[in-house]
Amino acid sequence: MTAAKILVVDDDPAIRNLILRFLSQKNFQMQAAQDGKTALATFEQFNPDLVILDVNLPDALGYNLCQQMQSRTDVFVLLLTSRSDAADKNQGFQQGADDYITKPFDLQELENRVRAILKRKRAVTATEAERLVFEHLVIDPGRREVTINEILIPLTALEFDLLHFLACHPGRVLRRSELIQEVWEYDYVGDQRVVDVHIGQIRRKIEVNSSDPSLIQTVRGVGYKFEAPSTKKNEKNGKSSS
Repeated sequence: MTAAKILVVDDDPAIRNLILRFLSQKNFQMQAAQDGKTALATFEQFNPDLVILDVNLPDALGYNLCQQMQSRTDVFVLLLTSRSDAADKNQGFQQGADDYITKPFDLQELENRVRAILKRKRAVTATEAERLVFEHLVIDPGRREVTINEILIPLTALEFDLLHFLACHPGRVLRRSELIQEVWEYDYVGDQRVVDVHIGQIRRKIEVNSSDPSLIQTVRGVGYKFEAPSTKKNEKNGKSSS
């Protein structure tokens, strides 16, 4: 199996080199950048699977870089920052980040999060290439695409995984803790309301009225459920079955 490619972007050479050496020893292909301009140039040439991105760079905000990178590919982004308050974390998730780790951090925890993020992509592409068709909404895990009335909906990698997991269990109430375990795929110790932030982002993209959602419904005090429209078809290899 080809080693995953990781780009580390941090203006602190000590942290940048520490991550670079540590993950290189774990057999990842590594590149590094110290500022936003260099990061974008390296990103285009290296085409990483994951970017470990510092929020505060001398010439750019990590939040903005996250958006720029994810507008070009389906790259995963792990934000790295010294800020630990919920508002900053929520901003990062709203900009499309897949995870968030606070300095100072444990290298083993960093590796665990990196592997969990990368596992998501393998898990979806290695399983059955089954499309979920709900009237106008189509979720295609093989292509990692969501369309509504044949119009492509731009979702981040984490938003896609969350929507796909919900849609695979229509009508079932899923607790936030269960969604974190299944989609994030590690023992997340932060605020479980991170799920709410991502659900809100998905709703704004797929619901007719995000303030009165019909597809992803809140079960107060518990979590969420995907309420499928009346017509559902599963498609394998382009063939429909009811």
